[in-house]
Amino acid sequence: MPWYNGDYPPSYKNQPAEIRVKAVEIANELLLHGSDEGVAIATGLKRARAFFEQQQVRVTEKRNAKKSKPD
Repeated sequence: MPWYNGDYPPSYKNQPAEIRVKAVEIANELLLHGSDEGVAIATGLKRARAFFEQQQVRVTEKRNAKKSKPD
């Protein structure tokens, strides 16, 4: 069952909104490709967390690069 407009799996309830939205997007795509609903839910959440962790790493790297450049 795909999820839309604030309808999401109960396991996503306590997640930050940005992670929840990304997880639903990923899970819906997995469902379209034939994944089992339980697998799609778990994978969606795992990949959404990884996505935002990677974004945070990139931001930190950019900040560090700016700090290390001589003025």
